[in-house]
Amino acid sequence: MNKFLIALLGMAAGTLPALAEGYQINTLSAKQLGMGHTGVAMKLGAESMYFNPAGLGFMSSTFDASASAAFIMPDATATMPDGSKYSTDCGVSTPMNFSAAFSIYDNLKAGVAFYTPYGSAIDWGYDWPGAVLSQNVSLKVFTVQPSLAWKITDRLSVGAGAMISWGSVDLNKGLITPGSMDMMIGVLKATGQLPAATPGFGNITPASVNLTGDAGVVCGLNIGAMFDILPNWTVGASWRSQMNMKVKKGDAHLSYANELAASLLQNQIGLINEANFKAEMPCPWVLSLGTSWKPVKALTLAFDARLTGWHAYRSLDIEFASLPEQFNQHIDKKYSNAWCFSLGAQYAVTRRFDARLGLMVDTTPVNSDYYNPETPGMTKVEPTIGLSFRPVKGLSIDASFMYIFGMGADNTKCDYSDLIGASLAGMGIPGASPVGTFQADYKLHAITPSIGISYTF
Repeated sequence: MNKFLIALLGMAAGTLPALAEGYQINTLSAKQLGMGHTGVAMKLGAESMYFNPAGLGFMSSTFDASASAAFIMPDATATMPDGSKYSTDCGVSTPMNFSAAFSIYDNLKAGVAFYTPYGSAIDWGYDWPGAVLSQNVSLKVFTVQPSLAWKITDRLSVGAGAMISWGSVDLNKGLITPGSMDMMIGVLKATGQLPAATPGFGNITPASVNLTGDAGVVCGLNIGAMFDILPNWTVGASWRSQMNMKVKKGDAHLSYANELAASLLQNQIGLINEANFKAEMPCPWVLSLGTSWKPVKALTLAFDARLTGWHAYRSLDIEFASLPEQFNQHIDKKYSNAWCFSLGAQYAVTRRFDARLGLMVDTTPVNSDYYNPETPGMTKVEPTIGLSFRPVKGLSIDASFMYIFGMGADNTKCDYSDLIGASLAGMGIPGASPVGTFQADYKLHAITPSIGISYTF
């Protein structure tokens, strides 16, 4: 019984770390998204607090405020070895950014920003072949960042912000595969423990678990510097520190496909309904380097390179407060640090109208030996376009559009513990195995429109 529950809880916990997967948000400014989300070496007023708080020091206005929201509409496809395809139904995720800043002195600025640095959702459905690994997940991380910037000289500014973050996760996954359940039903029929007319489950997931948890408040730092090398050439660097999000008391809830599944499984796995879990997962550090150049007055070119410290996500450790210590889990992830490169251009078409183009190449941190459909990570190419219109002095209306194209991940495999298979294998049932392997080819794309507004005086 203990071995059965240990394996089961390991499977239940396996998708919790979606919070720390490659779901870093790169859509936190409708204006800068049009330029490939560049901004580390650009003087963006209040929006600099996210990209590089040092840029705030160059703000020339008394007050600056902006707000933007993106609408991420992703679609992932998994193709099975037999050629069958399954697609996600993810809905729309809406990361957003609000920021406001003001001048204390000519060389000292302050402000506060609210943004969603991590957050997305994926939904494969309850009865697809990979349900034992992931059915659906929704994750959100929110950050409030008060900031201060000091322009030391006319050409050099430094800035810092305190990141105060919290989050939540809500996921569902299958616990029992339909194939193993049908094999068990066949054994029970053959031994006279079930009527011969008892139906199988086919493609229906017999039992699933819902895991929900809130991560408490954690704090980090966002610091940066910006320097004008020449009147038309600026460089910048910023560092966002790692924050470890902690779920101190998550809740687990079971559901069954029908009465047959409940009657066969409830006595064995019902204990999960009484289990609370705690876990810790990193929101990794981010080092950003950037440069911007104005070859002519109307044209701005920018390039950013961001290194995210996903190497911090080596494993997920789960502890169950109401169960013996042997139920605690250690799940390898072994992510690697990953770069994101951004290139952007802005051209002032008229006094009231700006046009933008950009491109991001976001490399994947996911280890191919531990690939999981909970977050089908892959290198992504993301072209962008945007514009701004200023109907009156000080007011800007911004819009942008990004297309996300995943480079694909083929022949990926992920092993999982087959609970019923282990029991049947112990009984010597032919074809039964304690470990199953899920294999698929993945494709991913998304469209992301964004809209924003800013006002300055």
